[in-house]
Amino acid sequence: MHITIFGTGYVGLVTGACLADVGHDVMCMDVDRDKIESLERGELPIYEPGLAAIVQRTSALGNLQFTCDPFRAVAHGAVQIIAVGTPPDETGAADLQHVLSVAESVGRHMAAPKVVVVKSTVPVGTCDQVAQRIRAVLDRHGSDLDFDVASNPEFLKEGAAVPDFQRPDRIVVGTTSPRVRSVMSEIYEPFNRNHDRLLFMDVRSAELTKYAANAMLATRISFINEVADLAEHLGADIEQVRKGIGSDPRIGYDFIYAGLGYGGSCFPKDIRALLHTAGQLGCKASLIEAVEDINQRQKSRFVAKITSHYGGAHKLRGKTFAVWGLSFKPNTDDIREAPARAIIEALWNAGATVRLFDPVAHAAAIRLYGGRSDLVIAPDKYAALDGADALVLCTEWREFRAPDFREMGSRMSSRTIFDGRNLYVPERLRGEGWTYYSIGRPAVSGASDWSLPIAMSA
Repeated sequence: MHITIFGTGYVGLVTGACLADVGHDVMCMDVDRDKIESLERGELPIYEPGLAAIVQRTSALGNLQFTCDPFRAVAHGAVQIIAVGTPPDETGAADLQHVLSVAESVGRHMAAPKVVVVKSTVPVGTCDQVAQRIRAVLDRHGSDLDFDVASNPEFLKEGAAVPDFQRPDRIVVGTTSPRVRSVMSEIYEPFNRNHDRLLFMDVRSAELTKYAANAMLATRISFINEVADLAEHLGADIEQVRKGIGSDPRIGYDFIYAGLGYGGSCFPKDIRALLHTAGQLGCKASLIEAVEDINQRQKSRFVAKITSHYGGAHKLRGKTFAVWGLSFKPNTDDIREAPARAIIEALWNAGATVRLFDPVAHAAAIRLYGGRSDLVIAPDKYAALDGADALVLCTEWREFRAPDFREMGSRMSSRTIFDGRNLYVPERLRGEGWTYYSIGRPAVSGASDWSLPIAMSA
């Protein structure tokens, strides 16, 4: 099929590449000319495992094209997929200006019937607005061309977006049109061979399904973090509690890891957008409000661990902290709403210096923080530790899971770790002379007979 995709961010680029990879003829449209020229050279604007190879392969085959020309984009596809961003505005509502701008472009340039598919995460009722905008443009031009608007929300995890698209657990399509059902079935047939993953429903239910799914996952994260706070006060171990409740198949282990809370481009903005919608409708969303509140408090609680260890925020002035991880989760360079940012900025506000290492988010760190005299971006995880008073672990990258603690101790001025992801075993660190703080577990103080020399390198 000939498919046009508006937007070349995570959703648009992954969708376009994966559809092209199974043989569809895909054109991706973006208003950012520099981004399009980079993509035509095979250079990606995002880090996503496995995506670059697919983009380069399908581009070479001619299945995937890029353009900045809206006329060419609309002419290309019988199916027009909207996958542009919906960032939050100052009220927390999803900003639909880019979605509605695409709708206007489609209405202005279409010369044949189209199926318009909204894949962006949008509030309930947006597909109606898209249809109204397209019809208004067509009416101004005296055109009676036919079109359909459907909802097809994405459920891609950053860091695993390619396998999520290639092997989906469900494909949600909101439509009441038999023609759209047929078109969407054909588009997704290559990903639907083992068993039928397509879930057809009405448009508004499909739009709400995306928000409800993210709200449920965010709720699980905030729930386990709330229990972790209780565990610390009660002298319990949240890791043992997690295993105890996760073994219940009605609960499971997914999204119940205590940590610094959720971040990224989806959960924070979608929770706020859902709260905004509830407020507009006069609905009391108490649980979702609590999810957001707990997530905000979680970062403050972690900062409080650090300041308490040193006897107050004023005692952090002049200290140096190594920080491992900036991206909001592993396998991505996305730092939007990353918990690490709140931690780092709190350290700076207290007068500390940060030595930062992240396996892939270096460029993002430079774009956001470049030029600060109180920031050193280290070339590797051990270099970040040189002369540090403590290590603050913010992202659970695989390479942080089994470090050489002797090497770490030889580089740091004090063997202190603040672990925001519960990667290490407290008893082992106690025995090796570390002071160790984690989430929802008792803090441990290192043994006093540790005898390895401490290097004070800068």
